[in-house]
Amino acid sequence: MTSSPRTANPELNAIRSVGSLGLDAVRGTGALALVAARTVLGLPRLERRELTRALVQFGYDSLPLAMATAALAGVIVVLQSGLYIQRFGARAFLGWASGYGVLWEFGPLLLGLIMSARIGARNAAELATMQVGGQIEGLRGIGLDPFAILVAPRVVAMELSMLAMSTFTFLVAILFESVAALFTLDLPLRTFFGTFSHMLSPLDIAGGVVKTGVFGLAISLVSTAVGLSARGGAQAVGRAAASAVVQSCAAIFVLDFLLTLLLAGWMA
Repeated sequence: MTSSPRTANPELNAIRSVGSLGLDAVRGTGALALVAARTVLGLPRLERRELTRALVQFGYDSLPLAMATAALAGVIVVLQSGLYIQRFGARAFLGWASGYGVLWEFGPLLLGLIMSARIGARNAAELATMQVGGQIEGLRGIGLDPFAILVAPRVVAMELSMLAMSTFTFLVAILFESVAALFTLDLPLRTFFGTFSHMLSPLDIAGGVVKTGVFGLAISLVSTAVGLSARGGAQAVGRAAASAVVQSCAAIFVLDFLLTLLLAGWMA
């Protein structure tokens, strides 16, 4: 039995794999750039009824999930950090430490991951359904721009929803942190909010909002590009939804790393 050329040349196979990954990365970057450019061009002719529907679907309907996640995250941060706070006798700094963690890291990251699963997967599935069903091509056939009617309203709605939800989730998380500190560590609310207000600045809040906005833009562009590139039958819709979640989560972690380096250095 003779071995195939692929298994007989491991070095060549490795080069092929690297080349394939490089081509996939270039294709993905090109697709995202194309979606971003055509979305910007479609903004002046944006369909307002679709924008309203997307704001309700992506923003208002996601609010209960975002609030519940923020409340649980706030309590968990206090319970976890409280172990070390008590060990080193630094209870007075709990307000600063837990607030900093929520504003800078846990709040934007958790909100981004949850919304990538909820609104990113939904957006990709809906666009993939219309793509494989021929509706996108049908719009082009009658002279309408799918980016102005479908894509631009969704991208704008997801970005606005993420920015609005970041404000609510930060407030809810900090409120539940203070209540958890009161009942679990017997830390007075005055002490909690005292260090919070004295040691945190508006720039710390701006850093979290900037991160959330960038994550929202990444989710909208990635899910749109994945949905519009779907080909095949019903299975393509499922693959698009799953791929949108995976790629959005990967993009969020990479962007979180880069933004933390950039913003922390700028605000230091």
